[in-house]
Amino acid sequence: MVVDNRIRSRSSRRAALRRLAVVVASLAVGLGGLTLSGVMTATGSPFPAATPEATCGPGARPETGIQGRVPRRDYDSGRAAKGYRCNTRAVSHQGRSGGFKVLRYTDARGHTCAFYDSTLLFPKDAPFQFTSGRGLGVVVLDMDNPRQPRKTANLVTPGMDTPHESVLLNQRRGLLGAVSGNPGTEPGVLDLYDVRSSCRHPRLLSSTPTAILGHESGWSPDGLTFYASSTGGQTLVALDLTDPTAPKPIFEQAGVNYHGMRVSPDGRTLYVANIGNSSTGARFSSGGLRILDVSEIQDRRPNPQVHIIKDLSWPEHSIPQVPQPFTRNGRDYLLEVDEYANYSLTAGADQAKAPVGAARIIDVTDPTQPRIVSDLRLQVHQPSAREGAEQNDPGANIPVQGYAGHYCSVPYQRNPKVVACSMILSGLRVFDISHLAKPREVAYFNRPLTTTRPDNPSATGAFAMSQPAWDVKRHSIWYSDGNTGFYDVRLTNGVGRLLDR
Repeated sequence: MVVDNRIRSRSSRRAALRRLAVVVASLAVGLGGLTLSGVMTATGSPFPAATPEATCGPGARPETGIQGRVPRRDYDSGRAAKGYRCNTRAVSHQGRSGGFKVLRYTDARGHTCAFYDSTLLFPKDAPFQFTSGRGLGVVVLDMDNPRQPRKTANLVTPGMDTPHESVLLNQRRGLLGAVSGNPGTEPGVLDLYDVRSSCRHPRLLSSTPTAILGHESGWSPDGLTFYASSTGGQTLVALDLTDPTAPKPIFEQAGVNYHGMRVSPDGRTLYVANIGNSSTGARFSSGGLRILDVSEIQDRRPNPQVHIIKDLSWPEHSIPQVPQPFTRNGRDYLLEVDEYANYSLTAGADQAKAPVGAARIIDVTDPTQPRIVSDLRLQVHQPSAREGAEQNDPGANIPVQGYAGHYCSVPYQRNPKVVACSMILSGLRVFDISHLAKPREVAYFNRPLTTTRPDNPSATGAFAMSQPAWDVKRHSIWYSDGNTGFYDVRLTNGVGRLLDR
């Protein structure tokens, strides 16, 4: 791999500039966004303000505290068991477990299906998966009648059994892929299924140890290249899927701590959630967005080289999860989301003081000069909330749960006006991005787990971790909660019109 040596040699200078950026941000009241060595600061503070909260219409069961919070008192009173909704209503609900992705596809016969992984952590969750009624692996639902989803298959090959965050669908070729992995790493068996012929009954094309290690993934839009990252294993692999029955590795790299990846429409730019490697052992201090030139992979040049175009970070970042590309009026943007809090790895550290990155919109029209346009945050993500009584809410002090983001998505790539995010304890959150610089929340849906289950005694609260899928025609969003299952949620009170083109 060709690496911009200037980036490496100036690492200490960049760290100093990061610190300077925070100081400048705290003094720069009234100034717009400022970039210093790739670090975007917010107006007047290194931590952006919360996004304006939703105004709920008829039929709401609104939150009782600050935006995004499910307070302990609501568990004690029974209010949390009723759930929370604002400009939404449940169309259907299936199962009692979920994972990291919900995907939607309409096959060649006109049937529409949902695919969702059934576990947050395999094999720990296996008893919970069995008793949830959905079974193991990736669950396939016939969604022709959204009010009555019907399970038609469980995909239980190695990659689908424990895919962690790697389940992805290529719409153009009708290929469903996943790599065996977990939060650390696993052997990286890549499973590929044909769903174009029949989404109800996917056909296994191959199951091969070609991804080396597993955790997250990305597809090129043409469906010919699959990228796999192992995160904890520090590997990145690109596989040629011209023949999906015989995947072939065409690029391998070690020593990079990459998370989720998405590819530009032309397949030549890879947007990476770069967790980075901390030199202090305390926090993932070097994380953010990394933009890579992968044109030599896309062009299938022999011995392809990957070039770093630009790194970007932000003072409030936690653990970067994934950047999703979209366009607006001919300009290129990313919807980037951070997971969890950037919690300290030092024993006894105060987790409440760890920053929550939540989500943001980044202009990448000029990939050498990416620019943060706006942030998507809830009041409960703010430092003042995390240091208050909120840290005692069920699930709030668990480092891999808590009040934080995880995945966001847009309904279509060209000119979307709405974003849906799974924000762990806060459930499904919906934002109007008609004005990219001034997003506002317009809806939410949250069904936290409020009862103790013998088959999953550690489960508590909401565990909304999945990338949402969209049923645009019906103004609906599909997502899953790790503790309570799959949901089809309809947008109400006119919010669904944001999906109309």
